[in-house]
Amino acid sequence: MAEERFPGYDVLAKRDGPSWNDATRRTLDRRLSVPSQPRLFTPAQWLTLQALCMRIVPQPAGRAQIPVAALLDERLFTGRTDGFRRANMPSQDAAWRRGLEALDAEARALHGDRFHALAGHLQDRLLHLMQNGHLSHPAWGDMSAAEFFAHRVLLDLGAAYYSHPTAWNEIGFGGPAAPRGYVRMDFDRRDPWEAAEARTGFEAQALRDNCHVR
Repeated sequence: MAEERFPGYDVLAKRDGPSWNDATRRTLDRRLSVPSQPRLFTPAQWLTLQALCMRIVPQPAGRAQIPVAALLDERLFTGRTDGFRRANMPSQDAAWRRGLEALDAEARALHGDRFHALAGHLQDRLLHLMQNGHLSHPAWGDMSAAEFFAHRVLLDLGAAYYSHPTAWNEIGFGGPAAPRGYVRMDFDRRDPWEAAEARTGFEAQALRDNCHVR
């Protein structure tokens, strides 16, 4: 397991302190208790989504895994969508269901099996084809594979990952700024309640080379 960038930091230690209010605590409690089984996606779609999450946001071994697929399923099931729809795509939940079905259809057409059953390098190859707009199975309908990759896969899975406190610990994020807020917002400055970074190796040198230390 790689050396931690913010060793010993646990954002949840702030739960009952002055940094967070009741609304923040309720939001975090909901994210930490998402159901482990899907409510929006079918069992088949769920397997494909879980495999897709592993390729887009791979996670280190040796720590509790962020339930990226479950966070997305919970968000869509409860109707917390973007609040808008791109003109060239269906609604967010419909785009995901169609996209997962199409990804499986492409996997069967090219490799004879569903996406989750393929070796990692074959999954990556399919995702590169999707990203570059080179997938066109009829299962996509009028939705572009490249648009799905750019506006749903990358955005939604990245947002789900970084909505979780485990990801906040990785990047030293202190959580929502309610009610305390942040004051020292500049290079190499932090508020006393923010995480202290262990600056060693390449990142430390990059900081010395590129940042004016105050």
